[in-house]
This record gives sequence, structure tokens and C-alpha cells, in this order.
Amino acid sequence: MPPEHRYVVVGAGAVGATLAAELHTAGIPVVLVARGAHLAELRRAGLRQVRPDGERVVPVPVAGGPDEVDLRPDDVLVLATKAHDAEAAVAAWAWRPVGDHGAAAEVLPIVVLQNGLDSERVALRRFAAVYGAVAFSPAEHVTPGEVVSPADPAVGVVWIGRYPSGRDARLERIAADLRAARHLVEVVDDVPRFKAGKLLSVVGNALEALYAPSPLRERATAALRAEAREVFRAAGVDAADIVAETGLDLSAYTAHPVPGREPAGRSTRQSLQRGAPPETDFLNGEITLLARLHGVEAPRNAAVLARVHRAVREATPVGSLDDADLLRVLPDLAVLVDVEGLAAELAGPNPPVLLDVRWALGDPHGRDHYRDGHIPGAVYVDLDTELAAHPDDPTQGRHPLPDVAALQAAARRWGISAGRPVVVYDATGGLAAGRAWWLLRWGGLTDVRLLDGGLGAWTASGRALETGAGPEPEPGDVELTGGHLPVLDADGAAALARTGVLLDARAGERYRGEVEPIDPRAGHIPGAVSAPTTDNLAPDGRFRRLDELRARFAELGATGEVGVYCGSGITAAHEVAALAAIGVEAALFPGSFSAWSSDPQRPVATGPEPGA
Repeated sequence: MPPEHRYVVVGAGAVGATLAAELHTAGIPVVLVARGAHLAELRRAGLRQVRPDGERVVPVPVAGGPDEVDLRPDDVLVLATKAHDAEAAVAAWAWRPVGDHGAAAEVLPIVVLQNGLDSERVALRRFAAVYGAVAFSPAEHVTPGEVVSPADPAVGVVWIGRYPSGRDARLERIAADLRAARHLVEVVDDVPRFKAGKLLSVVGNALEALYAPSPLRERATAALRAEAREVFRAAGVDAADIVAETGLDLSAYTAHPVPGREPAGRSTRQSLQRGAPPETDFLNGEITLLARLHGVEAPRNAAVLARVHRAVREATPVGSLDDADLLRVLPDLAVLVDVEGLAAELAGPNPPVLLDVRWALGDPHGRDHYRDGHIPGAVYVDLDTELAAHPDDPTQGRHPLPDVAALQAAARRWGISAGRPVVVYDATGGLAAGRAWWLLRWGGLTDVRLLDGGLGAWTASGRALETGAGPEPEPGDVELTGGHLPVLDADGAAALARTGVLLDARAGERYRGEVEPIDPRAGHIPGAVSAPTTDNLAPDGRFRRLDELRARFAELGATGEVGVYCGSGITAAHEVAALAAIGVEAALFPGSFSAWSSDPQRPVATGPEPGA
């Protein structure tokens, strides 16, 4: 009979302290390694474990570091520190002697519990036997000497395997001990997949720590995960869908209310509450690193990583930031939603009003295209009659802004009510739907987004369309006021072309004056810079990556005071949306070149240069 294992749990946070308490209670030898005020309190009074059925003091043996532990050949090291402490902890323990049997790294196994993808590699540089583990645990550690363990009857769930792959007899014994310590345990042969799956589930921890709960925070979390999946694809990382793939019955793992205790939140929030560094470098930072190593970008995860470190520097209270701050960090969330995100929202408790804005210059058959196939539940919007007025004065342009009352009446017909999000799309990469996005934002709605890639992205994902006249929505109650986005008139556009940057969103040949299919004169507003909005789109009709958009507009000089026009204020709204996605506010000239060129007093420039 092999000797009984002793577990040396290095790291006495929520997961480590709960594991040590349960091992000790099960009669399995354990030493809990802690530090600082937590260690002092554990030595003074023992480990106070707070559970749904009450509190108890568990007399777990504790130590302050490797100098206080005489390692034995039957020991199992369990690395339960935060990921950013893993390197130092592994280095401190790896070369400690194990009697006359050699160093720990040569003879002892180490179980690695950290989030992220880095710690197993750190351990494998020293230890010959490394077991990666994914832990699900609602345990909380905020107060020195105390751990709150709200789950029962199982206190946690562990997926564990030999790293980088496989299993062995020792692993089965470790798994049996963890089960005795009231953990659900599954031994897996491909633990890196499960580590990657866990990473997807925790990239939103920073948002949960910093921001008050809101639908926007939930969307931001989904956006971080979507970006992480794209990075995984580029890096060739296969992430497990842990809950779908597990053979465990997770019904035995349920978090219960703990009398007198409010939930402290996830691990990053707990770290910030304790004044301890969070492990965000190994969560969002891991995604950012993988992206950079494989020639792609992860701007959302990189932005959240930077925001967390700023919050640490400024000692920002947990949960104190609002949606406005989140939109400054991730401005594209106010502009775009991808197909996966839209599908999830349509199936959720507050599905968005979905508007189909099929329109193109010279194609009056948008409603016919809608009838031939649209996203289920979408309402057709006629751009010419519902998103524009019809004045007699050509100097107002071909598509001047509608009266606010008329726009409100149309929005109510579409079913828009207060508090209901709106998503707009078309079949041309948002070039027409951008007008609806802009108008509704101008009217005072804040939760309006473009479906990135539009109808093409929806069908490319394998999702179905419906045909026919579409739904008759219940009339909404939205109230619009107008004036919530900046606009330019002709004089303002002329001035901005001299003092700031005025972008011409039309095709280059129209800007240069080589062709003009519809407006009275060919050319462009003097001083304007050519910036075709079609260049904001990738070949698949989705917006280009945010880093590419930033680089494009920076090259155009569009980083300060910016205005945009096109032919009649339609595609210019799309360019305003592209700028908004990177955090640049731009004013729209609604009359655009159709208004400008109809006024014989206004000069027109031709050629590839802005002109005077």
C-alpha cells in the first residue's frame, strides 16, 4: 500500500484555504502556506471557515514558507497562489530538499490551480511531474484568517490532468483525495483545453470588479470572450466547452446564501477589496500576449488590462465605475454588435428591436429585398420616407434630417420603447443602416448598434432568414428630442475644413470630380480630405479591426475636431460610426455635397488634393 499523501497547499486564498480546510476535515494530512496578516491570524486563531450551515474553526497546520516545511517524499505540492505569484512560488519551492531523495522538482508532483495558460509552463521548467487543474469555486477570501465557502454539498469542482497531456496512477490517487475533500473531480487527458475554456469564462472578471452591473457590462464581457475566441483561433488554441463536455453531475455543486454575508464577487474583485494585485495580466493579458505572438490584435482585452492597472494606481473602489467609463474603455460597444452577440440578445430577457434598413443609391427595391429574406423578427425601415425629410429647397440636400416628431412617430411604429435596445442592419456593411444608427442616437437613444457585417454575416453563420411582409410590432413609447450628436451646416463644414479635419466619405472618383452621378456639380468641398467609408470595411463586409481603423484615421489626421460628409448624409453616418468605434466623436454634415453643390455661391475643388 503506497504511503498516504500529504498536501502542501501554497497559497491560502479562497481556493487554497477551502481545499486545505476540507482535506484536513477529511483526515488527509495538509499544510497550508500563507503570508502576511492572513498567516498571523491563522496562527493566532486557526482558519475560520464560514459555510451556509454556520461557522467553524479548522485547525489546519500552517507555515509561512518553504523554510518552515520539511518536505517528505509522499508530499504533493499544490500551487494555489494567484497567477502573478506563480513564478516566485515555484522558484522558492522547486529546489528545496526532500530528505536525501533529491530536490522537490525532481521527486515531488505539483498541482497547478491558477487561471490562465502560463503557470503550468512555469512549473514544467522545474518540476518533472506537473498536473494542470481547472477549479470552479465560489469561495471568497477578503478577511485575514477567514474563508467563505458557500457551495454545498460539493465545495468546488476540479478538472485535472497530467500536463501537457495524459494521466497516471498518482493522478488517480490525487483525484480520490480531492473527492474526499468534497470536490467534484474529473480526470482529463487534455487539460490545456480545459485551462483555455476556463480562461474564456474569466476574461470578464475585471469588469465585474470595476463596474456596476448593467446590460452594457454583460455585453462587454461577451465582447471580450468573442475577441478571445478569435485570438485562440489565430493561435491554434482549442478551448473546451467545459460545462458541455464534462461527465460530472454538476447539480451537486450549488452556491447557497451564507447568513449575514453578502457575496464578495469573483477573484479579481476580491483581490482589489483586499488591496492585493489582481491577476489580470494572466487573464486579459494572456489574450493580449497570444494575439501579439500570432500577428493579430486584441484591442478590447488590452484596453481592459490597461484600465485595471489604472484603477489599481488610483485605488478605485470596486464596482464604482459606470457605463460612461466603460464606453470610454470600449467605445465600439456603443456602435457594433456581432452575430453571436445579437443571437444571444434576441434569445434573452430584453431582446433588441431589430431594424432592416435595406437601401442603396439607384436601388429603390429595399422592401422587396426585405420580403425575399430578412433576419427573423426584423422590421423594415424605408430610408427615403422614414429617415429623411423631403424639402423643396435643394440646398438642404437630398436626404435632410427628418423632423424630430416624424422620427419619433416612425420609431414608435417600429416598436421602439424606452429601455429597449435597438440593432440596425442592411446588406451593404452598414452603409445604409448607419443612417438609422446615427438618427436614433441623435434623437436621444443611447443603446443603438449596427450589426457588424449585416445580413451577410448573419447568413454566413448558418442562421436562417424569414421571408414575407414581416411582423407588425406593438407600438412603442419612445420619446426622442434631437440634438444629441453634433452636426454641421454648410458654413460650419467650410470652417472645419480650414481649422480641423473634414472627411469626404464618398468614393474617391467622386471626390476627385471624375464622375458625379447625381449631384449638380462634381468635386469636393475645398479643404476636405478623401476618406471613402467603404475603406472602413473588410472584404467580408464587417468593420475592419479597431487597430486598423485607428491607424487609418490617424494617418488622415482625424484625431481632433472632425467632421464628415458624403453625397447626402447617408454613408457619412457610417463613417461617423467607424470613428465612434475608436472613440473619436465626429460631426455630421447632413446636407453633405448634395446641399453644398446646389448652392452656386459655394466653391468646389477637384483633383486628389484637398484644395484651398
